[in-house]
Amino acid sequence: MIEIELDGKKVDIAEGSTVMHAAEKAGTFIPHFCYHKKLSIAANCRMCLVDIEKMPKPMPACATPVTQGMVVHTKTDKAIKAQQSVMEFLLINHPLDCPICDQGGECQLQDIAVGYGGSASRYHEEKRVVSPKDVGPLISMQEMTRCIHCTRCVRFGQEIAGVMELGMPHRGEHSQIETFVGNSVDSELSGNMIDICPVGALTSKPFRYSARTWELSRRKSVSPHDSTGANLIVQVKNNCVMRVVPLENESVNECWIADRDRFSYEALNSSERLTEPMIKQGGQWKSVNWQSALEYVANGLKQIRSEFGSASLGALVSPHSTLEELHLSVELMKGLGTSSIDYRLRNAEFPAHEGVRYLGMPIASLSNLQSVLVIGSNLRKDHPLFAQRIRQAVRKGCVLTAIGSGQEDWAIPVFSRIQVSAEQWVRTLASVASAVALEKACTSPTPVEATESAIVIARALLAGEQKAILLGNGAAHHAQASSLLALTQWIADQTGASFGYLTEAANTVGAQLVGAIPAKGASHAGDMLAGALKAVLLLNTEPEFDGVWSKKTLDAMSRAKMVVSMNPFKANMQFCDVVLPVSPFTETSGTFVNAEGLVQSFHAVVQPLGETRPAWKVLRVLANMLEVSGFDYNSSQDVLKSITGLQFGERVHVAGEKLSNRTSATIDLNSHAEAPVVASLYQLDGIVRRAPSLQLTSDARSVKSQEVTA
Repeated sequence: MIEIELDGKKVDIAEGSTVMHAAEKAGTFIPHFCYHKKLSIAANCRMCLVDIEKMPKPMPACATPVTQGMVVHTKTDKAIKAQQSVMEFLLINHPLDCPICDQGGECQLQDIAVGYGGSASRYHEEKRVVSPKDVGPLISMQEMTRCIHCTRCVRFGQEIAGVMELGMPHRGEHSQIETFVGNSVDSELSGNMIDICPVGALTSKPFRYSARTWELSRRKSVSPHDSTGANLIVQVKNNCVMRVVPLENESVNECWIADRDRFSYEALNSSERLTEPMIKQGGQWKSVNWQSALEYVANGLKQIRSEFGSASLGALVSPHSTLEELHLSVELMKGLGTSSIDYRLRNAEFPAHEGVRYLGMPIASLSNLQSVLVIGSNLRKDHPLFAQRIRQAVRKGCVLTAIGSGQEDWAIPVFSRIQVSAEQWVRTLASVASAVALEKACTSPTPVEATESAIVIARALLAGEQKAILLGNGAAHHAQASSLLALTQWIADQTGASFGYLTEAANTVGAQLVGAIPAKGASHAGDMLAGALKAVLLLNTEPEFDGVWSKKTLDAMSRAKMVVSMNPFKANMQFCDVVLPVSPFTETSGTFVNAEGLVQSFHAVVQPLGETRPAWKVLRVLANMLEVSGFDYNSSQDVLKSITGLQFGERVHVAGEKLSNRTSATIDLNSHAEAPVVASLYQLDGIVRRAPSLQLTSDARSVKSQEVTA
């Protein structure tokens, strides 16, 4: 540690730190624009000039390393005059359009100008003007004249997103931020550029001109999409979600969120919302009140159970549902005498779980890995924030290897990638196991020759101390998922690596914890999607999009005696008999369990739309009508307490079980598995699928064009 003096106070700071770091530790504010704690040092705005004794001129705090005994002054006339001079230069060409700027009220330049700017300008020449640019449906670059060339957006793309989509060509007054050759900004993390822009140059295109920042109420929430469990601030006006931005949580999402977390809110206000219960009569949909709808469902289920038995009933539930909703669904099915309930609509194999399939390590540890093998995942698109952390680890020297079917661009340097068809994944991983056995002079669990590329991966896993083997969505949905898991566990045991699943959805881990999988002999998701049941309850699922098949699923569901859809949207209406409007995550309280097993509870941020009701309440009333005992809950907090004994709002880990032990007997090298079903970036769940701006992105359009071609 080094001791310096900052404004008369002694500060201990690590060697190699800068004056800015020391000021942050001491709680001293130094004005700045280009500096950001997650980005590299640029030192191009010069706003952070400070007075350092024995130095002839003010120095930038962000780029000046501390030395033993250094004496720094941030409030002397020398420092303040330097900062005021820099502010004067910054404002020479800045437009005076604060009243119409979307950044007004939360603009860093605006705030600092109050303290360091002059009341009038000495410059009377014409201001320079920068032409607007169209870079896609998410980011607006209509007012690039406001840009102060801090290059935060450029560095974010290069260092965090892994794709340098913006740059700053030319010099002097001709410099401007722009894309290369008129390209669009297509990163799945691009919205973070809006947050880090210190002026109104980059703004949100969907939010643009819809509200003033001081009109918005700010409420905490948790992302309902992938398994990161990103912490959100949902901004609300007139009971309507207007904007979503990140809530900083260093151990989960740091200060970033993915674009689907940020922009999917558009679906919540769309015409696709279901706002009242409806029953299909004579092929026509008729709006009814809740009492009539629930009585219709209860009577129908009783009749079908009486005629065909309890085994004819079942539920397909979404892993994007809350822990409380999933638990009550399980208890309702048990109360009706069946355990046919499943969340694994995209799986091709349905083993009985002997443990919780989760990440097996803290999310924050991904940033510090020294070696990692990723199996069956399009890492960048499936888990943008996990990919971002692994990207940082690779920048620090981590060796990234991969086994998969595609040659996807992860925007990360991959040391070695084995690209084979899905049916060859098990044999390829078995080859890696043989390579590990060869390196360690032990017995391999499979009689497969170690290829040269497998030996490269094995040696990478045997090196270093912090290492992991991560199974992606493709591996989880694979027809030989158990074989992949068995081999992964053996390799991890031999190499000292941790292992686990990246897990697909916001509550995949939670669904396992509450037992949303069928007991032995009951119908699993594959059976239900094939038409094994007479009555099916759908909770937040759309089998046509969330399942393994589409046409087959529609036919199978149409043959059922009764299909009940509980969904925030007008979904499943082709084959359903009853549709019940239930609340999305913004209109209900609940809990998600992320990939590492972290329990995160949240409150509703707006009132339910129309006749929409929280799904846990609907399930409680339906259970009462069906005379199922144990459903006397008054709040979602009571439901949560009955599951885990937790209090609402507690942030603890509950996924303490390890993945089930596997043996070589479970490894099948000869099966011919088809390619696993994996949802694309903006098709993951019903909310994302209905967000207009996200569906206009290049990622969404490329998927649609592939579907048309197919």
